[in-house]
Amino acid sequence: MQRDEHLAALERDGAAFVDACESAGLSTAVPSCGDWTVADLLWHVSGVYTFFGTIVGQRLTSIDGIAKGERPDDEHLATACRAAHDALVAALRATPDDTVVWTWVDDRSVGFVRRRMAHETAVHRWDAERAAGREWAIDPALASDGIDEFLHLFVHRRSDDAAPVGGSVHVHCGDVAGEWTLRPDPTTATFTVSREHAKGDCAIRGAASDILLGLWRRLPLGALDVVGDTDVAARFVAAPRL
Repeated sequence: MQRDEHLAALERDGAAFVDACESAGLSTAVPSCGDWTVADLLWHVSGVYTFFGTIVGQRLTSIDGIAKGERPDDEHLATACRAAHDALVAALRATPDDTVVWTWVDDRSVGFVRRRMAHETAVHRWDAERAAGREWAIDPALASDGIDEFLHLFVHRRSDDAAPVGGSVHVHCGDVAGEWTLRPDPTTATFTVSREHAKGDCAIRGAASDILLGLWRRLPLGALDVVGDTDVAARFVAAPRL
């Protein structure tokens, strides 16, 4: 996806996220986020927006000295989140993608932040929509890009107690372009990732939104079409540290 598409998605889904939280009610449980309530979800997303809005807006290359904000009263959470969202979008629009800023990965660019914030927002909008009792799917093109981000970034962040996956995995979107094959890399204990059609020990197939939500463990593996070794697929989804 291109820069403007990510920014449009972030702007759209960020506004809709707050609306969904207000519709759900702040005391409502968010089953996809452990023991969080909607108020907790709002505060989390608001904090993420504020954090990266500050980094991008001030072009910070270190997080030393960034203070964690104080959580407002519940009745002010939605207003605070909208303000933080608007400030983040404005900072991203005003800052070139190749600007160097702090991130937690090797890619220390505003472009990385822009893409990450679009996907962070889409998944949490799904959390909020579900809490509000509404069915909603992530835009297919955005979801396919989110799968690509996940497979190149989060798959390699393994939980300490994760079992070896023990096989290769093919991921295939059924509604939009997107195919990946992941093969075990013995030198890193994770995977090499390539965008190709190839046979794996298992295949995970479905709509792009469903696959992305399955990888983020929002949907059970049973909601997807799994072909081949289902144990490999289950270990693959369970392994990342999210």
